[in-house]
Amino acid sequence: MSVAAKMEVVLKISELPEAETVENGWQKFELDSEGIIVSITVKPKMFKKLTQAQENFPQWVAAIAGKMGESTENGFKLEQPNIQVFEKKPKAEKSA
Repeated sequence: MSVAAKMEVVLKISELPEAETVENGWQKFELDSEGIIVSITVKPKMFKKLTQAQENFPQWVAAIAGKMGESTENGFKLEQPNIQVFEKKPKAEKSA
């Protein structure tokens, strides 16, 4: 017997993806996750989180989460994407 579950896909990036502007200023970009191409379309305000991270942090990581959407030729579309950006701080060296 199966139990109901929710599946969420989380992709982590540390580089600003090349995006193209589509309808209403939304930004569309693709990520290659081990050969699976994930197509993502976000509002300009959400994409701005990535551009600000690129400008303000020497190192950063972004977690892009959403639901697996319809299949594409090489992967799938990410539905209801959400972006969280974190500054990546270098680890302090341990003293002996």
